Amino acid sequence: MELLVDCSLDAKAHSLNKIESEMWDHYAQSFYTGSLDSHKDASRLWVKDKCPVVENYIGFIETYRDPLGVRAEFESFVAVVNRSMSSKFQRLVDNAVELLSNLPWPSTYEKDRFLQPDFTSLDVVTFATSGIPVGINIPNYDDVRQVDGFKNVSLGNVLSARFKDPKSEFLREEDKKLYVDHAESSFELQVGLHELLGHGSGKLFQRSGDGILNFDTNSTKDIISGGPIRSWYGPGETYDSKFSSLSSAIEECRAECIGIYLCNLPLVLEQFNLNTNCSTDSVPDVVYVNWLSMVRSGVTSMEFYSPAENAGDIGSWRQAHCCARYVILRVLIEADNSLVRVDEIVGDDGEPDLTIFLDRQKLLTVGRPAIGEFLRKIQYYKSTANAKDGCAFFQHYCQLLPEHIKLRQIVINRKKPRPIFVQPGLRKTPHGVELISYPTTYAGVIQSFVDRYGDLPLGQKALDALETIWRRELPYFKNIPL
Repeated sequence: MELLVDCSLDAKAHSLNKIESEMWDHYAQSFYTGSLDSHKDASRLWVKDKCPVVENYIGFIETYRDPLGVRAEFESFVAVVNRSMSSKFQRLVDNAVELLSNLPWPSTYEKDRFLQPDFTSLDVVTFATSGIPVGINIPNYDDVRQVDGFKNVSLGNVLSARFKDPKSEFLREEDKKLYVDHAESSFELQVGLHELLGHGSGKLFQRSGDGILNFDTNSTKDIISGGPIRSWYGPGETYDSKFSSLSSAIEECRAECIGIYLCNLPLVLEQFNLNTNCSTDSVPDVVYVNWLSMVRSGVTSMEFYSPAENAGDIGSWRQAHCCARYVILRVLIEADNSLVRVDEIVGDDGEPDLTIFLDRQKLLTVGRPAIGEFLRKIQYYKSTANAKDGCAFFQHYCQLLPEHIKLRQIVINRKKPRPIFVQPGLRKTPHGVELISYPTTYAGVIQSFVDRYGDLPLGQKALDALETIWRRELPYFKNIPL
């Protein structure tokens, strides 16, 4: 942490404006004292630093790897703006207020004023964390997001790298070519909607320390019962603290649902220069592939479910996004079991295999209304801080159906090795800048980190500190050889 403080103060010396300078001061204070409020203040300033050419964010940000969803993992990134791609996302931002009106809840469940965020496509120079995302909506602090706003980031070169060879396991032959042709553009569409309108939508009903409610009790009604709102967040309460271990999965599910719910709107498709012919009988390929990709992700996510070890217990999920996507699969199956089918077949190798069927004709007439109704309830529980009923509602869909327990084993047996994402390095030479690539192995990942940070002023100290921590924790991971 001392190194983080020193690096933050060094970054301050290279700030381009007063906002960045104050931001790095607050970062340094946060890392020196452990103050969460200081990191929130840094995040507020980061949101105000609009449209920088070089973007960065740093801190203990995402809680996905903590089973309780509380402790956050450190991450830091540096990236440069991709202007042509960013223009698409900016058009989405410009139309955000109109698009929000299409969500399945009244305007009283939206923030009083939509704080137009930055939405940029960035090409990552370096991202220091265990798993590199394709899109980010930060900061994660709800109190900052509600008052000061947030930024949306799509990591363009991460996305394109991920779809160089899109996986199409479990798809019908007639769907595979469609999927390969449209996987990247549909995912780009989903990321945009997921980050901007997914994580960026919805209001939390709150009572301040002096007893003032942030909503009109006369005009704001309970959208389930039709009566008055009877629950809200009290002073010091947050969405994460109320919904605890399910908070990440519910929020990711909400954002994913918004992505597929809105992706067929002509106004959305226009912003991405895509086919806008989306009548009941005509679903554009990119929209169909977006829904198909979500269904396929729900199937492949079964791998991350841990079945109950004892009778009477319930199983658990090891990854929030995977839980979210399986829940969507369950919602669609429950709506109409002929809308989505996951059939067990015999593969070309003679072993058990799966094939996914999604009825394109029912996508907008059955699938979309089902997601809309589910989404409306999830937003209601989140807005009203009703964690008891909200978690029970969500857990109903979390549990694998009995017939899916067997399918889960086929998913595991058919699993291909997870791709390793190795970031290249840059080296300054007398003639310019050289790109340094590494083999896609674990050794390649380690070497890339050593080379990337080793030559920096405090880089060797950081690597030494990392090795010290690794050796200290090694006894807890006895199966990992030296």
